[in-house]
Amino acid sequence: MGKCVNHPERETSYLCMKHQVYLCEDCLKCRDPKIYCKFRSSCPIWFMEKRQKNWDSEDKTAAVHPQRHTVVFLPDETAVDVAAGATLLDAAQAADVFVNASCNGKGSCGKCKLVVKSGSVDATPTALLTDGETEKGYVLACQSRVTEDVTVAVPREAVERKLQVAGMGEAVSAKLEGLVGRIDPMLTEIPLTLTPPTLDDSVSDLDRLNRGLKQSGCDVDRLNVGIRVLRQLADAVRKEDWNVTVSIIQRKCANEILDIRPGNGESRSLGIAVDVGTTSIVVYLVDMATGKVLAATSGHNRQAACGDDVINRIVCAEKDGVKKLSRMVLATINNLVGEALAGADAEAREIKNVVISGNTTMAHLLLGIEPRYIRREPYIPTVSDFPVLKAGEIGIRANPMAAVFVMPGPASYVGGDIVSGVLYAGFHREEPVTLYIDVGTNGEIVLGNRDWLMTAACSAGPAFEGGGVRWGMRAEDGAIEEVSIDSSSLAPTFRTVSNAAPRGICGSGMIDLISEMLLKGIIDAGGKFALPEDHPRMKTVGDEKGYVAAAAEETEMGEDILFTETDIHSLVLSKGAIYAGFTVLMDEVGLDFSMIERVYITGGFGQHLDIDKAVTIGLLPDIDRSRFAYLGNSSAAGAYMALLSDDIRREARELSNRMTYIDFSSNSRFMDAFTSALFLPHTDLGQFPSVTVPRA
Repeated sequence: MGKCVNHPERETSYLCMKHQVYLCEDCLKCRDPKIYCKFRSSCPIWFMEKRQKNWDSEDKTAAVHPQRHTVVFLPDETAVDVAAGATLLDAAQAADVFVNASCNGKGSCGKCKLVVKSGSVDATPTALLTDGETEKGYVLACQSRVTEDVTVAVPREAVERKLQVAGMGEAVSAKLEGLVGRIDPMLTEIPLTLTPPTLDDSVSDLDRLNRGLKQSGCDVDRLNVGIRVLRQLADAVRKEDWNVTVSIIQRKCANEILDIRPGNGESRSLGIAVDVGTTSIVVYLVDMATGKVLAATSGHNRQAACGDDVINRIVCAEKDGVKKLSRMVLATINNLVGEALAGADAEAREIKNVVISGNTTMAHLLLGIEPRYIRREPYIPTVSDFPVLKAGEIGIRANPMAAVFVMPGPASYVGGDIVSGVLYAGFHREEPVTLYIDVGTNGEIVLGNRDWLMTAACSAGPAFEGGGVRWGMRAEDGAIEEVSIDSSSLAPTFRTVSNAAPRGICGSGMIDLISEMLLKGIIDAGGKFALPEDHPRMKTVGDEKGYVAAAAEETEMGEDILFTETDIHSLVLSKGAIYAGFTVLMDEVGLDFSMIERVYITGGFGQHLDIDKAVTIGLLPDIDRSRFAYLGNSSAAGAYMALLSDDIRREARELSNRMTYIDFSSNSRFMDAFTSALFLPHTDLGQFPSVTVPRA
């Protein structure tokens, strides 16, 4: 659903795929009828317009009240009436039945599967369904139009996914338990019983409301009231005999009454903590009364179609418009929110608090703010410290008046996700000198302790998150995450996520694989293959040879999973940028690795990162292994803390202001250090005394 481009007050499901604009029923007219459009065969706007041209007067009268059909969703038997020609995805959204549609209904992801149990639909053929699925009645909801009453079922695998999402919430709750003491959300609902007016007590309704709020402990001296609330006040206080519930949002300088409704019964209040990564997005659905994470889910940021890193996203925004990229990331977030709500049997209107953690570019694009000057000297963002916003202003799937806090960031290339991560790590409150690294697409680093903090970003690229690697993937089911190689046969032994059949290799698996290949003499220090092409573990595809990490008969796809020199080069570039960032940042303050007391690692690696193997390839410094610790998704954890605590939100602003940013873009020392790090493990082997590389 979206807002009509001509009538922004109207919600509509009709989307012009060519121009990415919504049109209401009064505006259903093709904008380019004489130009070829690849979406035309399945375009509801074209369909409706062509039919309108041929309808006689009787048909036109009927069009005002189009024929409607009932769609029943199993297993919950949820029923909804929709107009003929609506998609099953439209019906699911109208019935508030969650269907995974990560491509936002474009028919490109193949995830919105439903099974037709009775009746029929007009389904567009698609290669995203197997012959076996088609025989069983599977259809894609976004590509199936309702032509009669129909009953469909949510597939068992989707129901299992719903249970998995809820289970992930329990695991996250156990990890984050105790991080926040007193819960203090941005938007609070205060139930009041006001004293009715009399001739002896004839103050105004607003004064009476303020008196009740003051008695409840609310600071009314900093409380603003908008005209909408004033207009609803008289009826609201009298409808339930002076029992009301007041919704108040906390802001930095002043608070505001957003809503007043009759009755003072308790209503459920939920929140969402959102980590908006360049490659992946994570959503935690939280009970604001207890702090428990009810559901947790993650997905691939749809903006990745516009480029792997923030620079490419900004360039894409300049060409195609900020709104396009904003819609793409919102579609991902809202799909994940819907999945989390389904897992917790909750409703979007119950979400009243939101915290967003992301790098500076991601925050700008999500909010539809121009990011182009982030990549132009002197590299200045439009906003670094965001005001508290409302979900309805942004388009997030939540109560429209839900309060939204965006984590502040210290610089254009070090954003709120790093502030969030440092909050969770907590070393900014402690004495030991700590090196913090988020090994994501941007490779942000923080060095310091409670007395000083320095930060920098070294564009690592998305290789460790699967980008730019032929068989690279996120740490999902089927991803190879641990690898060892036999010294004699050079055959690999691996373990995959969930022990599923291999589908690709995630970050920790790639680190293991390069380390093992280096130590077993399969590749040299320059990342080139040392094995002959006719070796049983080598295979040539096109003009490029690769190491067979998993044979075709072992994989889900029935294809060999190859690791090529191009893949190795991508990863060497990434690890080189990160290690160069370490060395240059420490040079700025006159430190070396022996002075670092702790190294905190975050990012998309997962819990199976092998520190020894990461040192072997030159990604991490060769120091005492007991100094390393993996923190998981610290950005999402910090967002969770800020969701529950006003003290944490204040601390986030203070922390952002404390960080001193070092710009590597024009730093010649960084380029020298980067070039030196483009070997395995490094050109200076003295920095890696524990690593013994076989000689050719």
